[in-house]
Amino acid sequence: MEAFPVWTVVYITPNVTEAETIRDHLSREGVLVRLRKIGPEDGDGQSLEILVPEAEVGEALEVLNTL
Repeated sequence: MEAFPVWTVVYITPNVTEAETIRDHLSREGVLVRLRKIGPEDGDGQSLEILVPEAEVGEALEVLNTL
């Protein structure tokens, strides 16, 4: 893996709860995951991007398709 991977958005969630659920599922499958807030809103209604290293996009999408 690269020293500094390029992170790619694979999914956008409408709230924090869903983002954390997806992050946990991807992590259990061995995929590195970052969450990034979208916009100024705070709280559970905050939309978030699910990001994974570019090299893991295919694996992440396979996992997401099982949800």
